[in-house]
Amino acid sequence: MALLLGCIADDFTGATDLANNLVREGMRVVQAIGVPTAPIDGVDAVVVALKSRTAPVAEAVAQSRAAAHWLKEQGAPQLYFKVCSTFDSTPQGNIGPVAEALVELTGARCVPVTPAFPATGRTVYLGHLFVGELLLSDSPMRHHPLTPMTDANLVRVLQAQCVRERVGLVTQRDVAAGATPIAQRLDELAGQGVRLAIVDATSDGDLRTLATAARELPLVVAGSGLAIGIPAQHGLAPSAAAAALPPAQGGRAIVSGSCSAATNAQVAQFKAQGGAAFAVDPLRIAAGQDVAAEALAFVRPRLAAGTVLVHATAEPDAVRAVQQQLGAERAGALVEATLARVALGLVEAGVGQLLVAGGETSGACVQALGLTRLRIGPQIDPGVPWCHAPERSLHLALKSGNFGGVDFFHRAFTLL
Repeated sequence: MALLLGCIADDFTGATDLANNLVREGMRVVQAIGVPTAPIDGVDAVVVALKSRTAPVAEAVAQSRAAAHWLKEQGAPQLYFKVCSTFDSTPQGNIGPVAEALVELTGARCVPVTPAFPATGRTVYLGHLFVGELLLSDSPMRHHPLTPMTDANLVRVLQAQCVRERVGLVTQRDVAAGATPIAQRLDELAGQGVRLAIVDATSDGDLRTLATAARELPLVVAGSGLAIGIPAQHGLAPSAAAAALPPAQGGRAIVSGSCSAATNAQVAQFKAQGGAAFAVDPLRIAAGQDVAAEALAFVRPRLAAGTVLVHATAEPDAVRAVQQQLGAERAGALVEATLARVALGLVEAGVGQLLVAGGETSGACVQALGLTRLRIGPQIDPGVPWCHAPERSLHLALKSGNFGGVDFFHRAFTLL
């Protein structure tokens, strides 16, 4: 059976976020780690998870093209390029360059673009992205160590990244009028030579309306929010069977590399409740000390007593101080490599339930574990499901740094 939908995600947590919404609306979904080398049967959608959000532009484009070609070969009539709900990117990309490449590959006339996900507080109004009640540029995302977001005007942000295509806007007035006015506005923009259009969305209803308007389009670019309206376009309805996973077993552990405000609060509460935690110091890694081995020596004897945490999570001022000494890229690479070694060591020590916080950290850990695909299971919080990796009989949750309530760590394992 041909795929109903083919998805390309620019990081691993974003991939599970998207897959989670599709599963909750009734689609059977597998998340592939990198571009698959063989067909995947028995599913409605495949989400190809790439580690391309902060990769060099040419590399990100090449990976995304390869994923798109594979998905088209599997018969997917529509491609979904999944980007972060806070539009994480730099002035160089990678959202714009990848979107332009996919426009060329699909022949799309005008592609709707919206990172809106109201369930997690991300809304778009008059082309401006809000995080809760704050403009993106006033939110904690302005301090992101790799992709600081200092402009909330998405038309301006995306246009700065595009070389060939013009960027337009579909406002709330058109969205509120219904699917047909949205489609008409996209056609109007296409006639003006506009190939990418930011679309306002302030509610789930807006996203479902946009999904209807985009039903026949070959390409959409969005956060995971738009996914809530897509399964219904194929006659599917929510089903508990779509999220069924094998029973969980083994030890419990958390690996956190995110420095977002949400993850900082989650780490702080875990420690306040007496959880066993080991803090990773990038400066000690840079000095040549085997911090991964130290972390594993600390947590292994504590696994039998409960959940353990290894984290590089820190407040923005501390992160900036480290980056000033090591450089942002080097600091990030050192932490990712160390936490990936820790994740592998934890699983080899008997951990069967692993929660990873942070997009870049999740990508590094999944690759270190040698995973090739994940079955998507029940939702912990909006945007974050449990998954199952059959290669290691491992239950895995990949959490975007910005997602989850303060008690997320506790509730995640309670759900299993």
